[in-house]
Amino acid sequence: MPSRGFWKSFEMFAPLSPTALDAVAAAARPRSWAPGEVLFQRDDPGDWLLAIETGRIRISLVTQGGRELVLRHAEAGEMLGEIALFDRQPRSADATAVGPVTGWMLTRRAFDTLAGGDPAFYEAALTRLSTLLRTTTLQLESIALYQLRARVARFLLITLEQLHGADIPEDASLALGLSQGELASVLGATRPKVNRVIQDFRDEGLIRDETGTWTCDIAGLRAEAGGEG
Repeated sequence: MPSRGFWKSFEMFAPLSPTALDAVAAAARPRSWAPGEVLFQRDDPGDWLLAIETGRIRISLVTQGGRELVLRHAEAGEMLGEIALFDRQPRSADATAVGPVTGWMLTRRAFDTLAGGDPAFYEAALTRLSTLLRTTTLQLESIALYQLRARVARFLLITLEQLHGADIPEDASLALGLSQGELASVLGATRPKVNRVIQDFRDEGLIRDETGTWTCDIAGLRAEAGGEG
């Protein structure tokens, strides 16, 4: 069973008391998936959330023409599926294990039982949903209103903020875990155009490749992220 610290590391549970965190740990159940295994598909009933312990999960949509649009990748230390848990609507996308995945599942019934005894659960959930809405708005804005260089910079900054909070350290490192083709799908661009921007960012020192991670020039990316031309 994960420690209190594991559950406290997730935004939705961070404000809870030690007693409440222990209750979450007791109610959650372990799950694992093999590489390529589907966790859920669009329109499946949404009645559980997952706290990811290890591995990476691809969140995607399949178009009518059969093309997969990758929305994002959820990594260890992130939570997945909480929206459907609260609005009681079907899943809005597909979730597939990229490699071996382990995590802890909390069902809607278990959450409702916990929240029935402690209103702090609902307050924490509202904070989490507000954060998700804000992040989605920023991502849509990046695609709709900005040219590709700014979109790439904004995507990197949003991802770093999810890891570090608003106060991103200078020269922060990022193991993105996305191919450039997957990144192109997220940004609504072609792979060659994204490749060109990534190479330009390397040439300009905005990102540096170091042993599988990118070290980012935060000030430079923020300056680039504001551009519309």
